Amino acid sequence: MTRFIFITGGVVSSLGKGLGSAALGALLQARGYKVRLRKLDPYLNVDPGTMSPTQHGEVFVTDDGAETDLDLGHYERFTGVGNRRTDNVTTGRIYSDVLAKERRGDYLGATIQVIPHVTDAIKAFVKANLDDEDFVLCEIGGTVGDIESLPFLEAIRQLGNELGREASCFVHVTLLPYIKAAGELKTKPTQHSVKELQSVGIQPDVLLCRTEHELPDEQRGKIGLFCNVRGEAVILANDVSNIYEVPLAYHEQGLDTEICRHFGLEDKTPDLSRWQDINHAINNPEGEVNIAIVGKYVSLQDSYKSLSEALAHGGIANHQRVKLTWLDSELLETDDDTVIAEHLSSADAILVPGGFGERGSAGKIRAIQFAREHKVPYLGICFGMQMAVLESARNIAGDPQATSSEFGPADNPLVGLMTEWNVGNEVQTRNSESDLGGTMRLGAYQCVLEEGSLAHRVYGTQNISERHRHRYEVNVGYKDMLAEAGLQITGLSPDGGLPEIVERPDHPFFIAVQFHPELKSRPFEPHPLFSGFVNAAKERSRLV
Repeated sequence: MTRFIFITGGVVSSLGKGLGSAALGALLQARGYKVRLRKLDPYLNVDPGTMSPTQHGEVFVTDDGAETDLDLGHYERFTGVGNRRTDNVTTGRIYSDVLAKERRGDYLGATIQVIPHVTDAIKAFVKANLDDEDFVLCEIGGTVGDIESLPFLEAIRQLGNELGREASCFVHVTLLPYIKAAGELKTKPTQHSVKELQSVGIQPDVLLCRTEHELPDEQRGKIGLFCNVRGEAVILANDVSNIYEVPLAYHEQGLDTEICRHFGLEDKTPDLSRWQDINHAINNPEGEVNIAIVGKYVSLQDSYKSLSEALAHGGIANHQRVKLTWLDSELLETDDDTVIAEHLSSADAILVPGGFGERGSAGKIRAIQFAREHKVPYLGICFGMQMAVLESARNIAGDPQATSSEFGPADNPLVGLMTEWNVGNEVQTRNSESDLGGTMRLGAYQCVLEEGSLAHRVYGTQNISERHRHRYEVNVGYKDMLAEAGLQITGLSPDGGLPEIVERPDHPFFIAVQFHPELKSRPFEPHPLFSGFVNAAKERSRLV
């Protein structure tokens, strides 16, 4: 029997519902259960693909090419279970599907309403495409009381009634603020949040209370009394030193024990050795490396969430603490080498991540030039590969006009808009007039590595599969020109038409990739590119 756990949030946003859901999934896995995690997002966008990273954070891409919420990255990193496009849905997608059915006449002339048509569509999403999972954890985005989340709350209320308590559980994440002047935690916001949830017909079974201080038993009992929840089901969620300590902390507080009690399952001891080993590596580093990330969305570090986590995983693999220095690429748009050195000379390695548009591109090229000339380990991702190609063409090959058609019309762009590529047996076509949303090369594609290359040595295999999210591509016709400038294409699509990896053989570690390797990195299985990159940074730190 599949059991459903619905995770809601109250009081304020950004309490860590996604992280809590992922940690609970990991704890249930540690007890031997098969889990799947899903996210219901209340915003009207069909998906987050066209949303600004500085507003919403990164877009996480699945193997099957869905652009999803960044919480799905947490789900994969904590459980290792690959997400699918059927694991994230928005209000926009639900309404789009319902209206499409109405236009086709699928509802046989009925008046289309939120109840039952929209709520039925949400319930169908929650229960669809399962593979005999023991637990499905569904996180509802937003905060209880938000008008846009009401259809989702109504849908899970109905599901709770239909499934019964033996197959459904409601976990509510809330806040216990500490009032410094009074010297105490306040439970009233939690009480009001639960009351708001009860007003739509949902009684939480477990409260996950975020706080920075210890919760006295007296106040725990008070919360349980006023919120109609057992005292043992009031779980304290203290801040921890790193996110991978969360499963251990939640287990210590009894979260997984309470979930098992709710469903009448045996309270067997989970195997938490994976998380104990990860935390031992994090808490006992042998050294520290400083990595400069030169990006254009650094004002919100969630814009690069998977990237920062993948670098941390590389640190775990090398027993290093990874210190990140976030640099706005526009700061480097100068001809003054002294300014560039002031920002980058202390870095043990430099990384240029993905991005869109011309803004900040000149600063990224300057950072890449610094890494090349000073033999600083370099890793470029997506846009970071395209800028590495332009840097070589402009500064070494003697073509100062080398450009990307993303920056404006060009007769012979070195980087150009992709107009056609293969997805399985189908040919995908795009042009400059195509919609922005969902029109990129998205999802997992195969890549063949050149034997003996740095990429081949790092991966330890010749054929790889990585996730993509881009609409511009390096022109393979410039392969020989780039090779003469010392930049070799060492990874290609199986048909040889799309460059996937470039590197400099004359450099200790200079590699750039068109795909997004950070999306497949796990703390218990660090991605080889990030392990190799952090190792190169470690070697440089020893020499400097």
